[in-house]
Amino acid sequence: MPEKIKLEKFVDELPIPPILKPRWKNQFYTYYEVNMSEFKQSLHGKLHATTVWGYEGSYPGPTIEVESGEIVFVKWINNLPDKHLFPVDYTVHGAHRDVPEVRTVVHVHGACVESESDGYPEAWFTKGFKQVGPYFRKQIYRYDNCTHACTLWYHDHSLGITRLNVYAGLAGFFLIRDHRERLLNLPSGKYDIPLMIQDKTFNQDGSLYYPKQPEKPVPEIETSIIPEFIGDTILVNGKVHPYLKVEPRKYRFRLLNASNTRFFRIKLDSGQLLYQIGTDGGFMQHPVGVKEIMLSPAERAEVIIDFTNLEGKNIMMTNDAPAPFPTGDPVNENTSTVMQFRVTLPLSSVDTSVIPAYMIPIPQINEQSASRVRYLSLNDNMDRYGREFMLLDNKQWDAPITENPKLGSTEIWYLINITTDTHPIHLHLINFQIIDRRDFDVEKYNKEKIIHYTAQAIPPEPYERGWKDTVRANPNQITRIIMKFGPYTGMYVWHCHILEHEDYEMMRPYIVIR
Repeated sequence: MPEKIKLEKFVDELPIPPILKPRWKNQFYTYYEVNMSEFKQSLHGKLHATTVWGYEGSYPGPTIEVESGEIVFVKWINNLPDKHLFPVDYTVHGAHRDVPEVRTVVHVHGACVESESDGYPEAWFTKGFKQVGPYFRKQIYRYDNCTHACTLWYHDHSLGITRLNVYAGLAGFFLIRDHRERLLNLPSGKYDIPLMIQDKTFNQDGSLYYPKQPEKPVPEIETSIIPEFIGDTILVNGKVHPYLKVEPRKYRFRLLNASNTRFFRIKLDSGQLLYQIGTDGGFMQHPVGVKEIMLSPAERAEVIIDFTNLEGKNIMMTNDAPAPFPTGDPVNENTSTVMQFRVTLPLSSVDTSVIPAYMIPIPQINEQSASRVRYLSLNDNMDRYGREFMLLDNKQWDAPITENPKLGSTEIWYLINITTDTHPIHLHLINFQIIDRRDFDVEKYNKEKIIHYTAQAIPPEPYERGWKDTVRANPNQITRIIMKFGPYTGMYVWHCHILEHEDYEMMRPYIVIR
């Protein structure tokens, strides 16, 4: 580990990523080009500029904003150097020495998208398009945006190096808007702000640190995958502990946990409520006032914070989730702080925005409508070097595909967690609903493969009651989710969104068949 750097908090103002302008647009479709490159960017006012990777010369990348149903084409262009910013582990599947060190493929997380444009992990390509992966489909991706208004994000998804590429800076927001959203009279324009929350560790010279070896080094190999990466500094929109000057009025914030491993339990030190209006897949049926929101890697929550009558106050957004979650180290004075709101701007106009009582109907999917139930374990293993690695259903990435739902069918998946970690499980293509979580006898399951419940089922948390694409599967619990597969057929993936787990085998292909 590098020597700890003490960085002063609230030195820099929160940057707000620019909205990307399309190359051209007509009544039928919209076309963007997005370049990936290496550059230097200031992540803290008192730190040397940091070398990062980003889309269109910024970290986070610019926000792509589209209409529901708008047909959008994006040409993703890799202009990154041939040498990686961080140590590549060549023992990891998909990152062996027979493939280029730097590869990219972009996944719009939460998108309803045909498989050719989903960013399949082996559909990678290199700088100038010189080499392509075994599953390469095309360079221009098509997004039909067949969902309601929601907060999505785009990030790299290359097999074996996703953790390194995202940590280097390859992530940005992808927002879908619609007519219904505009009718709700929510805070909008400059009062609608996306917040990408991440943890990083800095070397003394301002460069980003990522470990070369785990705590127990493996002498035979140069670099090594680690079970998880926990940074010691929190950044929002690419700045260390920023502040945001706000007016005494309501603001809409789109919270995204874009960390590799760290979970965030978000609160306000003023004790006031966060009015949650959306989950991963868009609006909830009704807003919920909550004191805290838990976000595992890749989860999003849309909230309204009301700063009315708080003129002159400073309010801190805090975090108290242990890392790794749930049994890791408690937060310290650094990692317990996310950012600060300063209610110092004069009110520019009367705030007529509202927290609506009702947003959109979310009918519960009936469990009886499921044509298939799958029991899928989350497993802990050791590799030949004595390193820990996790699996889904005890199968590695290149084992034969076993999840093959039919187009239009409804399934219930039992995520049986027999590890000691909470895993954020993400399914590509679809949104699902969380049915419940329930404690079970892990020892009995390991010995006899029998599920013996030891407590009553727990319904989803109030802040999870909506459409989801990522769910927390807690240790010693079975988490049940229900979903309908479609509207496309083809090959997709499901995986743990702890990126160190995803890169080291905790990811599986699945195929939607006719």
